[in-house]
Amino acid sequence: MQHGNAVSPDAKTEDTACVFCQLDKIASRIIKETPNFRVVADHAPLAEGHLLIIPKDHYACYGAVPTKLDEELFALKSEIQQFFNQFYAPVVFWEHGVFRQTVFHAHLHCFPFGKIQYNLSDALHNCVISSQDEIRAWYTTHGHYFYMEDARHALLFAPKMDHYVRILQEVLWPGASARTGHTAWRSQQQRLEEGETLIKTMTTKWRTFEQQGANNANESYTR
Repeated sequence: MQHGNAVSPDAKTEDTACVFCQLDKIASRIIKETPNFRVVADHAPLAEGHLLIIPKDHYACYGAVPTKLDEELFALKSEIQQFFNQFYAPVVFWEHGVFRQTVFHAHLHCFPFGKIQYNLSDALHNCVISSQDEIRAWYTTHGHYFYMEDARHALLFAPKMDHYVRILQEVLWPGASARTGHTAWRSQQQRLEEGETLIKTMTTKWRTFEQQGANNANESYTR
């Protein structure tokens, strides 16, 4: 296991091989940029609305993203919550935390899955957390993790494959299935083929959401 204490929490590198560091690879799917983050449509969405929050700098995971970026991250999470509440269903945030990552650059999945079924008494998680500092502390001390957050709880899990599979099968998949109507898991190739239409539809809704926000801001200013 690669331990987080091998990397300073503020450490960042430029990785020319990383797809998230190559702007041309993701430019067509960017729906919002802030000084330090991009909100990007997932290229193979599990459901319409599947988004990623990606730091512009190359960090291994959110356990390595520095504290100074927290406020900006929280503002984006809140904005996506509002967007999902208006057009989809309540958000579920998910991060691999290096464990089972396919792109080794911090990215937070935002799923419009609504209410998910996870019982704290199942005790698959290692801790209920209330701050990004707790994620950083885990990563520094223990290394890999995976993370799930809904409207009720934010949970950190040790990188145990059996727990990971149970969460995918018993918690996240039912949420995806409820949104898409698919009764069987879709391969990445299937999701890629379907993704272009889903991304286009979601992007249109996001522009409507942004325009409504701008209109509301103008109305407040002119009162």
